[in-house]
Amino acid sequence: MIGIVTLTIFLHSFLSVELLRIQGTWDTGQQFFHFITKFGFQKTLLQNQLETQGYVFGNISSDGHGSKTYTFALLDRGYFLGYYGNSSLIDRNKACQTMFYKIDSIAYDSTCNDEGKEDFLRKVPCPVSEVCVDEDQPNNVIPGSQLTFAVQDLIQPRFWYLSLVACTRNSTTCQWEAVKDNATINYDLWLVNGNPRTSSHPTFDYHFSVEMQGIAEIYLVCFACYGFLAPLQLYAIWRQKHAIPKLFTASILFVTTGLFFNMVQAIEFAGDGTGIDGLQILGDILDILSQALFMLVLLLLAKGWAITKTEVTNKFVLFSVWTIYGIVHILLYFWDRIEVAVIENINPYQTLPGWLILVLRVAIMIWFLLCLRQTMIQEKNRRKLDFFLHFGASSLVWFIYLPIVALISFQVSPLFRQKLLIGITYSANFLANAALVQLLWPTRSEQYFLLSHEKFYDEELEEFNEAPHVLNSATSQDSIATQYDRNPINLIPAISHNGTSNSTQELIKI
Repeated sequence: MIGIVTLTIFLHSFLSVELLRIQGTWDTGQQFFHFITKFGFQKTLLQNQLETQGYVFGNISSDGHGSKTYTFALLDRGYFLGYYGNSSLIDRNKACQTMFYKIDSIAYDSTCNDEGKEDFLRKVPCPVSEVCVDEDQPNNVIPGSQLTFAVQDLIQPRFWYLSLVACTRNSTTCQWEAVKDNATINYDLWLVNGNPRTSSHPTFDYHFSVEMQGIAEIYLVCFACYGFLAPLQLYAIWRQKHAIPKLFTASILFVTTGLFFNMVQAIEFAGDGTGIDGLQILGDILDILSQALFMLVLLLLAKGWAITKTEVTNKFVLFSVWTIYGIVHILLYFWDRIEVAVIENINPYQTLPGWLILVLRVAIMIWFLLCLRQTMIQEKNRRKLDFFLHFGASSLVWFIYLPIVALISFQVSPLFRQKLLIGITYSANFLANAALVQLLWPTRSEQYFLLSHEKFYDEELEEFNEAPHVLNSATSQDSIATQYDRNPINLIPAISHNGTSNSTQELIKI
């Protein structure tokens, strides 16, 4: 399962939609329609319009010297779905006319629709070292760019979709036609929430798509919490030598390291809008491995290992189920990043791996409860039973929270769903880890933890036996025993009148 981590170096290009800077190439001979990205722009405040609206700016150029133009479109979801759905028509001329049929009624064009209210389209590629021909107000173009879109939404945040298509509008007939030409279009675009001409925008909002705003703060807070918890568990593992605390410590170190990587990626992205390729993927994989190890610890304890039993029963079944769960969890992660179309606002738990992981988690939870019940039936020690009660209650909350949150997320807008899932997942995992740290703390676990201090006490006993005063005491006892051997009658205690030995009286002296 750890080998999956090596895939991250091949998946650095599959970055999430929080990206600020988008660079790429479109070969018009290979693709009729080229989707660039989806980005969530925040709600525009009327009293501070210029500073709170979204912006798309950058350059779109061509390597060739052809005179053909193509269309760059920035559309909200209401217009994009029909536009995108008709791009698959085989007849390219009909596809162009159908794709832009609804858009034509509202999109501004200086020749064919000068009454249009929306600025959706640009003719590309733009002239070399000049602004695009559709930029009728060059002063509004961000310096160093060939095109600029200002995105305003006074009602709510919204997703917008960027794409290129091999269609052009005939300036004479105002009809859309397919462009049959081979060209290489290069684009370098920036997407931001806030005015790029000023520096007064919030650090953790400006570069992020709206559904990712606030994620950096979540990582910072969670890393601070684990930064407090991890040293405590490292101290506990120094006092405990059993495999259970070691596995649990590895789980905490994995999630702490993963949070560190995600936090660094978020801070770096907030600073330059690009971040570090692959760092977030590595952090997320470490978090998944941490959850898998934590589940293994719960199952081992539920089976009574180190508390009621010294051997694990049904090892093959246990590790098989655990491995399957870990693989499916990693599969869900990459499925969500690669296979699920960015165009669709699909909850990851609506996919096949998502449903599978929820079913597996519920099934493992039921198995966990059955194992815990069987262990408690076999256990007679009151302190250990109290431990199992507290352990079972806290573990049950951890098992059940994900299916509940997944069901709730179906009703949450995609604009806020990601933050909900990340925030609740990290919070629930931290509380579960903190509860187990408290339950397995050395001063508590010595009451019910088999072998938790055995090695520790053996080392202390060995050191004690080798101490000088112990050696001297042993030598004195040997000499006394030798003297008793010479005078064995000294070992006979006084006998009382009733014929019984009186241990409180002095030895008879001769």
